[in-house]
Amino acid sequence: MNVLDLIGSAVSNTFRSKTRTVLTVLAIFVGAFTLTLTNGLGTGINAYVDDTVTSIGASDVMTVTTASEDSDPMGGTDSEPTEYDPDTVASAVGGVPGQTVVALTPEDLGTLADVEGVLDVQATKPISPDYIQHGDGTQYVVGVGSLVTGQTIQLAAGSEPDDTSDELQLVLPVTYVEPLGFADDTAAVGETVSISITDAERTQHTIDAEIVGVAEEGLASPTGASIVPNEALTSELFSTQNIGVPTDEQERYAQASIWFSPDATDQDVTDLKAALADAGYTGTTVDDQLGAITTVIDAIVLVLNAFAVIALLAASFGIVNTLYMSVQERTREIGLMKAMGTGSGKVFGLFSLEAVFIGFLGSAIGAGLAMLVGTAISSNLSGALLSDLPGLTLIAFDPASIAVIVLIVMAIAFLAGTLPAARAARADPVTSLRYE
Repeated sequence: MNVLDLIGSAVSNTFRSKTRTVLTVLAIFVGAFTLTLTNGLGTGINAYVDDTVTSIGASDVMTVTTASEDSDPMGGTDSEPTEYDPDTVASAVGGVPGQTVVALTPEDLGTLADVEGVLDVQATKPISPDYIQHGDGTQYVVGVGSLVTGQTIQLAAGSEPDDTSDELQLVLPVTYVEPLGFADDTAAVGETVSISITDAERTQHTIDAEIVGVAEEGLASPTGASIVPNEALTSELFSTQNIGVPTDEQERYAQASIWFSPDATDQDVTDLKAALADAGYTGTTVDDQLGAITTVIDAIVLVLNAFAVIALLAASFGIVNTLYMSVQERTREIGLMKAMGTGSGKVFGLFSLEAVFIGFLGSAIGAGLAMLVGTAISSNLSGALLSDLPGLTLIAFDPASIAVIVLIVMAIAFLAGTLPAARAARADPVTSLRYE
C-alpha cells in the first residue's frame, strides 16, 4: 500500500460513520472559525494602523518634551494638587485639561540640536484661538494643529497648506464643513474664514484665512478638531496672540519636533531616545503613539484566540473518541490488513491520516466561512459605524495566516489521533481476527 493508497483509504474510511464524523468536524469548525475571525480582526486593525503611520509620513520625526517624573495626568501624585512652578507651561499632551510641562526654552532647543543623531529642531508654537467663523454664521471653538515637515494630511478635498506662500492658508477638519455653512467638502475649498484670537492685553483680533483643503477624520489625524495653518498663518496667529507679552516669555514652548536620519534603524531610534533621556527630555514618534493602540488590539485578539484554542482542544477529544471507536469497530479489518503484510507503520499512518483529514475538513470549512462572514461584517461596518475612518477594513485576511491556522488545526488533529492510531498499530493480527 503506497502513500496515495493510504490517503485514499483514509478519506473513504472517514465517512464510514457520517454522523460521528460530521459532529467531530463541527467541533473543529467552531474553533477554526473563531480563530480565523479573531486573527482577521487583528490583521485588519494593525494594517490600518500601519497604513495610517505610512500615510501621514514624518517617520523621521520625534516629538520632544521635557522629561517629568510625574506620572499623574494632572501633574501631581495620588491626585494631589501640584505645586506651582513658574518654569512650566500648559500642555495639551494627552488631552488632559490643566496638564503642565516644564517649558522648552531657546537654550533647550540648542541642547536638543547638539544631541547626537538630531539633524534639526523646530519648536511647536502654542496657539489658542477663540473661535472660527464663516461670514456672519455661527462661531465655533477650534484648536490649531501643527504639521511638521514630512508629515501629510489625509485629505477629503483640496490640498495641503503651502508653507512657502505668504498667503494665509489652512486645512479645515471635515467635521466643521457643514456647521460653518458649506454644502460639501469641495465647496469649502477656496472660501475664506475668520479666526478670532485674544492677545495678552485682552484685545480680540480677527484674522482672515483661505481654506485650501479639508482633512478627513483618521486614527492619527494631525487635525482632529483643529485647523492646520501654513507657516504664514501660524506666524500671524502666534505674533498676534503674543501682543503685550515680554519677548523672553514668548519663547517658551510645551514641545518641539526633532528630525533624525530617514535611514535610522530601530536600534538607532532607541539609542536616540536614550540620549534624549540622558539630556533630560522625552522623545516620542508617531509609531510610538499608535503602538499603544496596536498593543491593546493585540491583547484583545490574544484573549479571543485563547477561547478559540480551548474550543480546538475540546474538539481534539472528539477526534480521539471518534478514532478510538473506529479502531474498535475495525478490529478484524486491522487484523486482516496486518495478516496480509501491512506493517504497523502503515496502519499507524492510515489512522493518523484520518485524523488529519478530519482536522482539514473542520479547519477549511471554518476558515472559509469565517472569511465570508468577516468580509460581510467589515463591508457593512465600513459603510455605517466606521464610515468616519476611511480606509479601515476592520476584518482583513492574510492568506499566509489562514494557511498557518489550517496547518495548526491539522497538527492538533494529528496529535489527537496518535493515541488511537498507536493502538491500531500495536494490534496483534491473530487476536484481532478472533475479535467479535
